[in-house]
Amino acid sequence: MNATAAPAGSVRASSQPKGRLLRILGVSFGIAVIVGDTIGSGILRTPGEIAGYLGSRSWIIGIWLVGALYALFCTLSVTELGTMLPFAGGWYVYTRRAMGDFPGFVVGCSDWVLQTASTAYLAVAFGEFAVAFQPVFRGHVKLLATGVLVALALLNWLGLRTGSRTQEATSLVKAIALVAFVIACLIAGHHAAGADAAPVRVLPKGGLLLAFVMAIQAVIVTYDGWYAAIYFTEENKNAAKELPRSSIGGVLACAAIFLLVNGALFHVLPMAQLAHSQMPVADAAKAILGSRGKQFILLVSLVAAVSTINASLLMTPRILFAMGRDRLLPLWLTRVNARGTSTPALLIGTLLATALAVSGSFETLIAICSILFVAVYLSGFVSLVVLRKREPNLPRPFKIWGYPWSNLGVLLVSSAFLVAAVVADLKDALFTFVLIGLASLFYFLLLRRGAYVRSRLLAEADAAD
Repeated sequence: MNATAAPAGSVRASSQPKGRLLRILGVSFGIAVIVGDTIGSGILRTPGEIAGYLGSRSWIIGIWLVGALYALFCTLSVTELGTMLPFAGGWYVYTRRAMGDFPGFVVGCSDWVLQTASTAYLAVAFGEFAVAFQPVFRGHVKLLATGVLVALALLNWLGLRTGSRTQEATSLVKAIALVAFVIACLIAGHHAAGADAAPVRVLPKGGLLLAFVMAIQAVIVTYDGWYAAIYFTEENKNAAKELPRSSIGGVLACAAIFLLVNGALFHVLPMAQLAHSQMPVADAAKAILGSRGKQFILLVSLVAAVSTINASLLMTPRILFAMGRDRLLPLWLTRVNARGTSTPALLIGTLLATALAVSGSFETLIAICSILFVAVYLSGFVSLVVLRKREPNLPRPFKIWGYPWSNLGVLLVSSAFLVAAVVADLKDALFTFVLIGLASLFYFLLLRRGAYVRSRLLAEADAAD
């Protein structure tokens, strides 16, 4: 067997530690983890930023629809990959299958660092929201961040059922709260007269074209999380049927909520106020609920942070699990307890996220992640092209609509976004290349030495069969 070409999950069970992932997840979880990972603080903040760039209701709704279309076709591309290779691990699995161990290792490490740094950032955000909600916690942001990470890690250690139900509950509460906000705006709010009569733009130096580019970048970042269900295909009861339903359903649910929130803001806030608001949802809630509005939005923010942190703590162990199973990381990372939790992988991710949150050293990593997350997307879109050409006979229960043009479209948009992100932030782009370089160095100095051992183990497993 060729160790490079072998699919993730192909290493024989007899050579692995005891324990296995549980095949118990369904469509409701898939939708919940997408909603949980996608709908976060972004939608509370970016509508004001986008209104400042575009200044027109029709343009703003148009740019959110373009973002929804982009997220949908990205989802369709990765859903084909997920149903074709239904193994835990997400982007790493597809890149390794299409391009080999080294690119797979780099993508897996990048994805894991990206998700872990985001978890630390969200934990600190949770602490800040909690202090604003209850000033008695002032001065204890890091303690609160640590507490939420430990509490959610313990819930996930209790098992996949507990972690998945926590995800479903928090995502549902978050979605209901935002819909309730929309209804309250439409019922109690007063339509902002002349909201679209005089466009209000806060143009960057590059003019209107750059304003549109920056607006679509903000929308794409807000939609990030549409791919969350792919990490769990090995645990789906029927990935071929359930992944398309949950992925498409999750993205459409997020798009609907984003559009509804923007419509509610238009109904309450004049365009001039919306365009200059850093937290437009909080401003709208205050306009219709008074001082209680701020408390309501802070409560929504707390639930949103918990939901997104839990989604990250569910996803990251599966990356390490998959890399350990393919012998690109230590095999003990594949240890799974009787309740379906990869405990060593969960522990490592939680410890790093906690260390980053406590030290406050995640800010540079977050800036790096803003570049990495689109690079990780690209690995999947390229992998789809490679696998369509090289392995046309692989079972494909789901195929992206309009291939190759649809996949080419999201590939080009993502490439343009990546170039723009690098040009806009050359300093952090350099740090990104350093991080990728370190991962590459680790691979070539340590893992390549073990390539012969891994190949021999795989050959022995084949011979045993």
